[in-house]
Amino acid sequence: MDNQYVAEWGTLALTNAGLAQGKNRTGLNWFLLSLALGPLATFILLLVEKR
Repeated sequence: MDNQYVAEWGTLALTNAGLAQGKNRTGLNWFLLSLALGPLATFILLLVEKR
């Protein structure tokens, strides 16, 4: 697997965790979900309402 791809996927997961915390959601859960779903998790986070 390409190291740059892994780094970008990890950066996206960290970004999603921060975005989730900004919406009063659990950052760790969204980080783990983002590792599995990647950009799809970002799209879902953009659609969910802030708690």
